[in-house]
Parts: sequence; C-alpha cells; structure tokens
Amino acid sequence: MQYHCDDLVTLFDRCFAVDFNTRLVGGYPEPEYLPADDESGFHRIRFTHDYFRSALHEVAHWCVAGPQRRLLADFGYWYAPDGRSADQQGAFEQVEVKPQALEWLFCAAAGHRFDVSTDNLSGEATDPTPFRTRVHAQAVSYLESGLHERPARFVDALLAFYRPGAVLTVDSLGRA
Repeated sequence: MQYHCDDLVTLFDRCFAVDFNTRLVGGYPEPEYLPADDESGFHRIRFTHDYFRSALHEVAHWCVAGPQRRLLADFGYWYAPDGRSADQQGAFEQVEVKPQALEWLFCAAAGHRFDVSTDNLSGEATDPTPFRTRVHAQAVSYLESGLHERPARFVDALLAFYRPGAVLTVDSLGRA
C-alpha cells in the first residue's frame, strides 16, 4: 500500500473544509495549528514535511480540541520540546493519550502501522510501555463507546479510501 499525504489532505478537505472551515496542509518544519485569520480565511492544521503519521497525529489533536480551543494557536496547549525531564514527560504523556488513541484508530482505518510517540529522544529515558497501555485502552474505549462526529467522519473516510468494506474493531488495533 502506498501512503501519500496528498491523499490525506484531499480526504480531510472533503470531510471538514466546508463544515469546519479547516484545511490540512503539509510541508512545514514543525507541526502547528493556526486558527483562521484575515489573511488565510480558514483554520490550518500544519503537519511536518510530508509525513503521513504527522498529518494523522495533527488531525487527532484537532479532533480532541473543542470549539474554544480551535480558536487558539496550537489549541492553547503547553508543549515542552524534546529533552524533557521525567516529570515533564509524564505531563506530556498525560495530554497525549487521547490524541494518540485517535491516531491509532486513524492508522488502523488506513491499514498503516502505529506505535506511540514519546517524542523525547534526547530527554530522560522512560519506559514507554505504561503510556502505550493507556493509549491502547483509550482507543478501545473510543471504539466501544462510539466516536464523536469528527473522528468518526475521518475514520469512515480513511476506511473507504484505504480499506473499502473493512470495519474498525478492537481486533484491528492489535495489542498494546
């Protein structure tokens, strides 16, 4: 299977450009969310370079953000860059459980490999297993309780494009 970010951009635009005035755009050195302004006229989810997983991850953050957060640059989230202490890493992982669980569902819908990202290559070493377990449990919870409108719409679009006729189930996720 070939995975191209242009396909994700097209799918995202079909799902959300009109209803949410939001566009997915790639080619940036760092991911960033920018609310609409006078110059652009629409909200922008910027993802890193042309990385498929970066696009899915940033869409997941957008899906988690509520209406008020979608009016703030980077949804108003705190972010400490690579090189975090163990305490900072714990705080990072706390806010990353839900977006990474949605990213896992998006990857499963597209038939793409997923693993959690601790995004702390030069920081204090931590065991990713507990984080992976929490992300998996959240992904299972999303599937069992039902996805909200935006992630459900994107999962459906990914399934239709990458795996026509497939259904996303807990078994689709694999193990934590």
